[in-house]
Amino acid sequence: MPQSYRAKFINSLSGFKSANLIGTQHLNGQSNLAIFSSVIHLGASPALVGFIMRPNNAERHTLNNIVSTEQYTINQVSKEFYRKAHQTSAHYSQEESEFVQSGLSAHYIDGVYAPFVKESRLKYALKLQDIIHIKLNNTQLIIGEISHLLCENKAIQEDGYIDIESLGTTCISGLDSYHNTTRIKRLSYAKPNKPINDLHINGTSIYSIKDGLPK
Repeated sequence: MPQSYRAKFINSLSGFKSANLIGTQHLNGQSNLAIFSSVIHLGASPALVGFIMRPNNAERHTLNNIVSTEQYTINQVSKEFYRKAHQTSAHYSQEESEFVQSGLSAHYIDGVYAPFVKESRLKYALKLQDIIHIKLNNTQLIIGEISHLLCENKAIQEDGYIDIESLGTTCISGLDSYHNTTRIKRLSYAKPNKPINDLHINGTSIYSIKDGLPK
């Protein structure tokens, strides 16, 4: 396949992916912002999150800043500013801030060197824990532990579930297609020989799918 066609084709195979902006800051104070669709959950205790950095064969401002400061933020993209978020994928120089170029606002809190995206409605700061080199394609898995979390309270349910759909969170397919989401249903924890229950958004049971009777 031609290189451009192959990139779009293979990137579409994994389906919908999260859209996140990763904020970092150089030791000289220069802010940096870049969009990623590879953020993944790695564990809840400790709270570990990873993302994939492409081959380190060019200037990687995000990676360099993370290595030197060991701090960064992950900011979910919502439909209100997905166009601005996409603009951060452009190749700017080290001296240019994607915050300025995209029209997004940097937000700082005590104890975190890296900037948050003010417009993001769910964001968290991380402390670098490990970088794992993947030899097969020269990419790197960046692993961080969550240290701070900023989220609109209304989205956090009684059982700890975060209703990201209520925050207008968008997702990505392929390299450049942005999507709204529609939740189908929350389902109960699956157990052998037990019916699955539909759940309310707050995690309480609605009814048994097996026999359709109220619980």
